[in-house]
Amino acid sequence: MEKITSKNNDIIKDTKRLISSSKARAQKHLFVLEGARLCFDVLNSVYEIKTLFVTERIFEKYPLEISATIDRSDAAFFISEEVSKKLSDTENPQGIFAVCEMIDCDESPSGEKLIALDNVQDPSNMGAIIRTAEALGISGVIAYNCCDIYNPKTLRASMGSVLREKIFITDNLEKTLKELGREYRVYSTVPSKNAKRITDIDFSSPSICVIGNEANGVEDNIKDISDSLITIPMLGNAESLNASAAASIIMWEMLR
Repeated sequence: MEKITSKNNDIIKDTKRLISSSKARAQKHLFVLEGARLCFDVLNSVYEIKTLFVTERIFEKYPLEISATIDRSDAAFFISEEVSKKLSDTENPQGIFAVCEMIDCDESPSGEKLIALDNVQDPSNMGAIIRTAEALGISGVIAYNCCDIYNPKTLRASMGSVLREKIFITDNLEKTLKELGREYRVYSTVPSKNAKRITDIDFSSPSICVIGNEANGVEDNIKDISDSLITIPMLGNAESLNASAAASIIMWEMLR
C-alpha cells in the first residue's frame, strides 16, 4: 500500500475536515470512524468503507482484522504516526481511521418499542442513548433536530451502536408522531410531579417515549399531541436527570 507521510497531503486534509466539521460530513455524505473497535465493527454493518488509513504499528498488532478491513475498503493507505496524530480526535490515537459512506434509512419506524429524541444536543448523551437502546432491544431511535449522529464523540460514546441500531432522522417530529400515533401510544417525558409515574404505565402495547432537550425538555407541541406525560419518580433533591440517564431508565421500564 502507498504510504502517506505528509500532514499537508490533500487526502489527509479532506479527511480531517470530515472529522471536525458536521457541514463537511453532510456535504460529502461521508463520516470517519477512529479506533480499532469502531473500524472493525463496520465489517458487521451495512456501511461501506471508502478509504482506510492505518499505521504500520497497528497493522502489526491486528494483521488479520486489518487485512479483512482492507479487503472491504475501496482504497487503503499506510500513514505515519505524525499523520495519525493530525487526524485523531483523541489524545492517544490507535492509528486506524475508516472513511465510510452514510446511509439513508428509507424505512418507516417500526417495532414494538421506539424512542424519539427531541433536540438532544450533547454528542456524548446521544451516543450513550443509542448504545443503551441497542443493548436493551429498543426497536429504533427517531431523532429530530439532534446533534450529528456521525460526530466523533457520538460514535465513540455509542461504542459502535450507531452502526447497528435503526436510526430514523425526521425534520418534523410532530408530523412523524401523528402518523405513528395511529399504531402507537406516545409518551412525553417531563420532570413534573403532576405527570404520570413511569412505573405506573403499561407498556404492553406498541409505545414511543420522547426524550427532550437537555435544558428545555420536550417541546410543547410534542407534549400536546402525546397520549400522556410521564415522569421518573425521584426521592432525592435533584430536580432532573442527565438526558442519557433518564433515557436509560425510561427504556428499561418500557421493556421490563
